[in-house]
Amino acid sequence: MPSSSARLSAPTYRPDIDGLRAVAVIPVVVFHAFPDSIKGGFIGVDIFFVISGFLISTILFENLARGTFSFSEFYARRIRRIFPALLLVLLFCCLIGWFVLLADEYKRLGRHVAAGAGFISNFVLWKEAGYFDTSAETKPLLHLWSLAIEEQFYIIWPLLLWLFWKRRKSVIILTAAITAASFAANLAGVHRDLVFAFFSPVTRFWELLAGGLLAWYTLAVKRSSADVQPLPLFRKAGGFLPGTFASDSRTAAHLCSLLGLSLLVFGFLCIHKGDSFPGLWSIIPVAGAVLLIAAGPGAVVNRTLLSHPLAVWVGLISFPLYLWHWPLLSFARIIEGEMPRLGMRLAMVGAAVVLSWLTYRFIEQRVRFGRPNPGKTPALVGLMVLFGCAGLITSKNSGWEFRPINALNKEIGQVQQYDWNADYRRGTCFLDASIEKSDAFADVCTTVSDPDRPVVML
Repeated sequence: MPSSSARLSAPTYRPDIDGLRAVAVIPVVVFHAFPDSIKGGFIGVDIFFVISGFLISTILFENLARGTFSFSEFYARRIRRIFPALLLVLLFCCLIGWFVLLADEYKRLGRHVAAGAGFISNFVLWKEAGYFDTSAETKPLLHLWSLAIEEQFYIIWPLLLWLFWKRRKSVIILTAAITAASFAANLAGVHRDLVFAFFSPVTRFWELLAGGLLAWYTLAVKRSSADVQPLPLFRKAGGFLPGTFASDSRTAAHLCSLLGLSLLVFGFLCIHKGDSFPGLWSIIPVAGAVLLIAAGPGAVVNRTLLSHPLAVWVGLISFPLYLWHWPLLSFARIIEGEMPRLGMRLAMVGAAVVLSWLTYRFIEQRVRFGRPNPGKTPALVGLMVLFGCAGLITSKNSGWEFRPINALNKEIGQVQQYDWNADYRRGTCFLDASIEKSDAFADVCTTVSDPDRPVVML
């Protein structure tokens, strides 16, 4: 392990990667707010996976090679990056849910808050229903499934790399092997259990590791082109070090970026939620994101589109925007009882953008980059544990039935207890094809036996 004075290095900032985050988050928001406008908007999540895998693997590869890797600093940075905005959104959902959700709904929200705080939302949702089913639209924390998969990757991947590094094993072979195994599980999963394939880290890790393979390649090329002796991290790959592009490398980079953008546009327009996704379809957004990152900041798409100040700004607020947009749209649907009106959806998207900027400016930046304070990380962990416990208690206590909203819930419960089978005389007057000998009305159902009783056919 590194000395206490060692500092964990970070990748060189690339504005085009923030722009790629914008390309990922905007279609997701549009897909959720206006489902008919961009059929494949949900593949933005797959782009996020590639970006995360690339950046995290770059940090791991570089610091393991330099001897500056620290588990404590790595996870402290992850906590300061993810926890502040997530805690704020969890608090918002709990407060709004207190006033608008019925007992069974608030009970479910409590379970989802606990799952979100523990980063196991994907497993909880996997057991409940499919991502695209109707009830999913009334789950304000449904979107945390992807954050859970990323966090599970952050826990497993650094440990595996560190263990291989300590034993002088080939990390590129490890990366390639896990990528191949996860991709194979993805292909098998879409045919056996589509919900499992969608939510499982086993079938999703290959998308993050595609970014990891690119990170290894990028670092290897950088050291090769700099004529630097290969680090032990790369020597173990049988002496293989990829060379740089030839003299027409700039043209190749431009073509790479154009092809990557074309794949993403194709995916947004042509992939449909009814397709067996992820499966083979997921290759399209993953390959598109890999090509755009690999093209480099000087490529034509990266330089003109992804590095545009507006795209970079959206990319900077992309994480809180992803967190905010779905709860707002979901609560709007719950309150209105149906797909919210167009004006309402536009208002919710606008509110999500404003809240995301405020979260980024006054919460994220101050916690991540503000005055150093050793108590920040423990405080964030403590708050997350507190929210997790509060969610579990809420679920165990059936959504706190003493809340004022539950007066309405009691009335609904009385309606639900109405014995329509008896009053409608099911199988006698209310015909049911599943019941034998129910092919005609009995005399008691007609005016022959009771002239004062109306005959109704529905």
